[in-house]
Amino acid sequence: MAKINSNYQKLAAGYLFPEIGRRVSAFTAANPDAKVIRLGIGDVVLPLPEVIRKAIDAGVEELGQISTFKGYGPEQGYEFLRQAIADHFQSQGADVAADEVFVSDGSKCDTGNIQEIFSTDAAVAVTDPVYPVYVDTNVMAGRTGAADASGRYEGLVYMPCTVENGFDPELPSEHVDLIYLCSPNNPTGAVLSREALQKWVDYAKANEAIILFDSAYEAYISDPSLVRSIYEIPGARDVAIEFRSFSKTAGFTGVRCAYTVVPKTVMGRNESGELVSLHTLWSRRQTTKFNGVSYPIQKGAAAVFTPEGQAAIKETIAYYMENARLIREGLAEAGIAVYGGVHAPYIWLRAPGNITSWEFFDLLLSKAHVVGTPGSGFGSSGEGYFRLSAFGVRENVVEAVNRIKALKL
Repeated sequence: MAKINSNYQKLAAGYLFPEIGRRVSAFTAANPDAKVIRLGIGDVVLPLPEVIRKAIDAGVEELGQISTFKGYGPEQGYEFLRQAIADHFQSQGADVAADEVFVSDGSKCDTGNIQEIFSTDAAVAVTDPVYPVYVDTNVMAGRTGAADASGRYEGLVYMPCTVENGFDPELPSEHVDLIYLCSPNNPTGAVLSREALQKWVDYAKANEAIILFDSAYEAYISDPSLVRSIYEIPGARDVAIEFRSFSKTAGFTGVRCAYTVVPKTVMGRNESGELVSLHTLWSRRQTTKFNGVSYPIQKGAAAVFTPEGQAAIKETIAYYMENARLIREGLAEAGIAVYGGVHAPYIWLRAPGNITSWEFFDLLLSKAHVVGTPGSGFGSSGEGYFRLSAFGVRENVVEAVNRIKALKL
């Protein structure tokens, strides 16, 4: 009989979001008349802007004509999209070339797959709380031992991001090879300052570490003094890989398109101590395991960077951020401690009464019929906290806030 990868058995019984789905399904089956408002999973609700839809349609029409038909495209992405992405980075003060951009079907996939190009004995540091994919994919790869009672895995270096430290994690006291950073952060909604990011770049350069920088929510930053790309930081091109997505920026959660930047100047070492280009390794990985994003979808993604596309997505983002304001201010009026929701579409709140994250989940579901995400699902430092998503229809968001306020927690 075939032997399994036993590292999978180290994982928790279920991925966070399927467990939420299981509990919600059980509740709705038992309470079929309850109107459940879902502010848990960060899935968009507004339709694709017209300029994007037209671009996708035009791409489909091209595939319907023999003179413009296309089969397999380049695994790294079509040049027209890679150049548009690079130009957008340049407009933000980040030095990125088109051939350093790799188009993919999601930043979740890329942040999970990137670890494949590194040694299995690489020391990994993650923030806590953290997007679960960073942790779980390294567990699957065999870089950790078993999890302890709090859910922390032996072999990972955890960097707490708490109210007490302003969600700005301290540098590791031990050597690490890979550092996962997410800003604006999922789940806390916090944004790392320019000074904080410079600190991390300097650390990575001094310790030959690589920063894996997830900036999937950079378009939600409204303060121009805050950093959108890590490549705005001097020295970052030598030590950082950046991940971005069209999912929450342009409503592509059901369409699927994202991109990763691997500068040609970022290096790792092989077993002999020789420098090796991570750009070359990632290109080899993608050309072997990925066949590229479909042509019509890449046409739609390129439309995001047109003046009409930028205006449309700014309108959509403003809608979600108004939802975030309503949630943040409404819960604060109810006496609940809230964080985030200013430069990110997530509100991070403290569960009242010293109850656990999952107890608060069950309380909101059963009493208010509102679904959120337990903070403990993002790591031990998330215990006692809870995430609400601003991705919802306005009237549902207002009703959810009123229901929570009515509980008088």
